[in-house]
Amino acid sequence: MQTASTIARSEGRDSQAQQEPEVVTFGCRLNAYESEVMRAHARANGLSDVVVFNSCAVTAEAERQFRQAVRRARRERPEAMIIVTGCAVQVDPERYAAMPEVDRALGNMEKLDPRSFAAEGVPRLLVNDIMSARETAGHLIEGFAERTRAFIEVQQGCDHRCTFCIIPYGRGPSRSVPMGEIVTQVRKLVAGGVREVVLTGVDVTSYGSDLPGQPSLGQMMRRLLALVPELPRLRLSSLDPVEIDDDIYRLLAEEPRLMPHLHLSVQAGDDMILKRMKRRHLRGDVLEVSRRVRALRPDAVFGADIIAGFPTESEEMFQNSLRLVEEAGLTWLHVFPYSERPGTPAARMPAVPKPERKERAARLRAAGQRAEAAFLESRIGTRAQVLVEEDPGDGKGPRGRCEHFAPVRLDGQIGAIQKARILNSENGELTGVPI
Repeated sequence: MQTASTIARSEGRDSQAQQEPEVVTFGCRLNAYESEVMRAHARANGLSDVVVFNSCAVTAEAERQFRQAVRRARRERPEAMIIVTGCAVQVDPERYAAMPEVDRALGNMEKLDPRSFAAEGVPRLLVNDIMSARETAGHLIEGFAERTRAFIEVQQGCDHRCTFCIIPYGRGPSRSVPMGEIVTQVRKLVAGGVREVVLTGVDVTSYGSDLPGQPSLGQMMRRLLALVPELPRLRLSSLDPVEIDDDIYRLLAEEPRLMPHLHLSVQAGDDMILKRMKRRHLRGDVLEVSRRVRALRPDAVFGADIIAGFPTESEEMFQNSLRLVEEAGLTWLHVFPYSERPGTPAARMPAVPKPERKERAARLRAAGQRAEAAFLESRIGTRAQVLVEEDPGDGKGPRGRCEHFAPVRLDGQIGAIQKARILNSENGELTGVPI
């Protein structure tokens, strides 16, 4: 399951002056991909003075920030058309269609249909039953606003029912994009200058179970890398620890184009809490993934999603999660205080007080910051391949990311993969020099 680890904003530069649709993205990498699809649909339909909000429903805070952003946009651009969509709208469509700032509310299926972005003739509320979805939308994009890295949807929906999660009700049943469509999409993006592709989905390790022959995620990746040899770098998004198939392990051992960076959907480090979450893995499975991957790729680095203060979590149970950060060698942490989602089983369980949830989340984040700092220090004196992505204009020079997803500052051409020697670590960034 993809989680709302960040709030990303992507928009056309000076959108009003250049008549470019603006898209504001909350939440997961899959949303980032779909935002680019919507941008293309809005542009093709001639929508210019429009702001599209692509929402997240993982936490109450994500929804609050979404509503706040919609209200602010209406104040700042009173004449613009405001369209809201995404998981929050899919789960509670009437609520968001009733916001006075909103001109149009679209469901998660409808947002990928170009007809939903016609200037006229579209209902104010257009949200159908997501559980009826059986196919992924047939859409290809020419490129990303970011240009150098692109998120590619390979899977949609989820057939599992973790007790804390509302996302299956926003995304519908699991369904996979056929291999041929993925290959076509990646070729198009690489031809447009993309240097790194991130495979994403709601439950990406379930890829292929609905396709003829039931190819695994690893089999699809192997074919993709073979058929698109011009793709320099491939990266994976959030993985279920017990569903990493043997082909993925083999690719980690044999394929340098697959980046040594895995993000795991861990959620907790205590077995009882994991069972109450209705997860498919236990604590030992995370440790085994860490051991097995590092045996194949010693320089591998791990990210993880972890929830603090899940209902019934005692201090002892929380300590098991805290210790897992060090024991499994987790570096890039996405930490969330537990957030009740109405209609989920966990919302009816005995709750941990909210101040305790926040305090535990703060301790987890502190552990993550220590792990991150130690990892960055360990890279000093090493060599790296840095994908130069942008120049933030802050006087510190261009910035990119190395194979391990660490941010690196160095002189280099935007869009190039630059060999570098790492000299220093400061304020959460590495500094390197070209070699």
